[in-house]
Amino acid sequence: MTAIHAAASKPSGTLPIAATLGALGVVYGDIGTSPLYALKEAARAAAHGGDLVPEAMLGVVSLILWALILIISLKYALLILRADNRGEGGIIALLALLSARSAEQGTWRAHLLVVGLVGAALLYGDGAITPAISVLSAVEGLKVDAPSLAPVVVPLTVIILVGLFAIQKKGAGFIGNIFGPVMLAWFLLIALLGIHGIVKSPGVLVAVSPLYAFNFLIHQDFHISFAVLGAAFLAVTGGEAMYADMGHFGRVPIRLAWFAVALPSLVLNYFGQAALLITDPTALDHPFYQLAPDWLHFPLVGFATLATVIASQAIISGAFSLTQQAVQLGFLPRMHIEHTTSHSIGQIYVPLVNWLLAAATLGAVFGFETSDALAGAYGVAVSLLMAITTLLAALVAIQWGYPPVIVIAVNGFFFIIDCIFFAANSAKLFEGGWFPLLLAGIIAFLMLTWRSGVKLVERARGKLRQPEEDLIETAVSRCRARLAGTAVFLASAAKGVPLALTQFVKHNHVLHQRVVLVTVLIDESPRIADEDRAEVIEVIEGITRVILHFGFMQYPTIGEGLKLACHQGKLPGIDLTDVTYYIGRETIIPSEDVPGMWVWRETLFAFLQRNAERTAAFFGVPTGQVVEFGTEIEI
Repeated sequence: MTAIHAAASKPSGTLPIAATLGALGVVYGDIGTSPLYALKEAARAAAHGGDLVPEAMLGVVSLILWALILIISLKYALLILRADNRGEGGIIALLALLSARSAEQGTWRAHLLVVGLVGAALLYGDGAITPAISVLSAVEGLKVDAPSLAPVVVPLTVIILVGLFAIQKKGAGFIGNIFGPVMLAWFLLIALLGIHGIVKSPGVLVAVSPLYAFNFLIHQDFHISFAVLGAAFLAVTGGEAMYADMGHFGRVPIRLAWFAVALPSLVLNYFGQAALLITDPTALDHPFYQLAPDWLHFPLVGFATLATVIASQAIISGAFSLTQQAVQLGFLPRMHIEHTTSHSIGQIYVPLVNWLLAAATLGAVFGFETSDALAGAYGVAVSLLMAITTLLAALVAIQWGYPPVIVIAVNGFFFIIDCIFFAANSAKLFEGGWFPLLLAGIIAFLMLTWRSGVKLVERARGKLRQPEEDLIETAVSRCRARLAGTAVFLASAAKGVPLALTQFVKHNHVLHQRVVLVTVLIDESPRIADEDRAEVIEVIEGITRVILHFGFMQYPTIGEGLKLACHQGKLPGIDLTDVTYYIGRETIIPSEDVPGMWVWRETLFAFLQRNAERTAAFFGVPTGQVVEFGTEIEI
């Protein structure tokens, strides 16, 4: 949106073919498998239990085409991708750009934080539905030539999904290496299938005109038009991955992959399916598979299943990445995060998120059983997320100095489209749309509870925390002795005395010869350069404060930060292998006497805090060098 933000995180120069191929596999896996079910559901909604007339089919495919053009090509590829946070995208990056995390309670930025956290939670709801509907729709292709195999569809889908979630611990790097080539082959195949269908009925190409979509919608009953809009929206689900994954591939490769490969292939396939249904309305149950010759059906089922597994893998990896960002910025409790040895995808593994997502996905498969039923649950969360993204991007544009009139006109146009699709999908609320919204609501509530609880704890710490002047006086005149060696005390704030140090002096009446107070700050930028990592402040001789700065896309390892500071000469004379780390371990006591949240929410926060990853483990502190001090904090 501005020149300073125009540079993508990838190097310029020659066209980044490898990144473009990678984007095909990771970014477009979800939207690339939408032809398995999107047009079928929209055509069924248009038929409304009756015969599917050619005019209705032309209106449906025209609507899908222009949804792809308006929402994906214009809004996301050309507009939203400009709202980057130093090359990073996604709703967390937008919140960071708007400084919503540090907003004062009751301000408009604080309300934005709530809206943004709801948007982030919606991604988890989407993540639970996408693997279920994608793999189910692929495996259901078995019923085209062998209806007797219908009873094995759900068990086979469950086996595939369980296997997918089980391999996440390994990092799925071996799958990541084939993402791009397989999805390139998939897009080429669906394009060829589409051309095969168009050749049989080339008249379908007149639906390129948006008049067919417009005339269809205004001449139908209101409830039919809304049902078709809700079903047609399935063709653009997955488009939000373009923005979320921008930091991995860069703006140019994502746009190139979309306009050169994904968009043409999707359009050809949708028009091919529409041509087939115009000439043979009886193919409505499985128009995607019936585009192919009979001998290709079973191989196509296998290939489609592989493509949907890739799409699901990308969603799962995205959930891991989102969780890491949310934890870094203090929106979720600390969790155990494993770093794998894979490349470009699946670099981290979050066990708790993996198995909770697996439970939600398998619950969707068992609960809905067919892709048709799941189509009712799909779209509500994504359409609301797209509307939130459009709103936040508009505020970023205004913050960057763009004329508000132009921003309101452009983003307002797309926001209205998002709201229309959300309203259309809301009609499916009782058909299953409640499921992802329920998941998102639970996660958003947990995020807000954690966020509020952290603020209450910090307020309580502030009342207990001694000022630095007390520490100086203690070091100079009150300590009976100074112990040999270096002690590192972890501090939650960059000012005052850590509670662990207060406890240590209170019980032992001594200080080490060298005391280092370490605070980790997660900045609003995605990454902080090594030279800016450590900020060192000399309090008095022998007592040093170190503030380690990390970006929200980086893993905050205290040991590595201190090692870097030593190598840079900022912490001379310290042997990190002979250092003792003192860390406070807090027990939260909910109380009605202290202003804050309702006690039951404080109890929930205390439960989350007890089960969060230990501070030492999360920050990568060597286990054998840690001493913990317990403190009770009443909120």
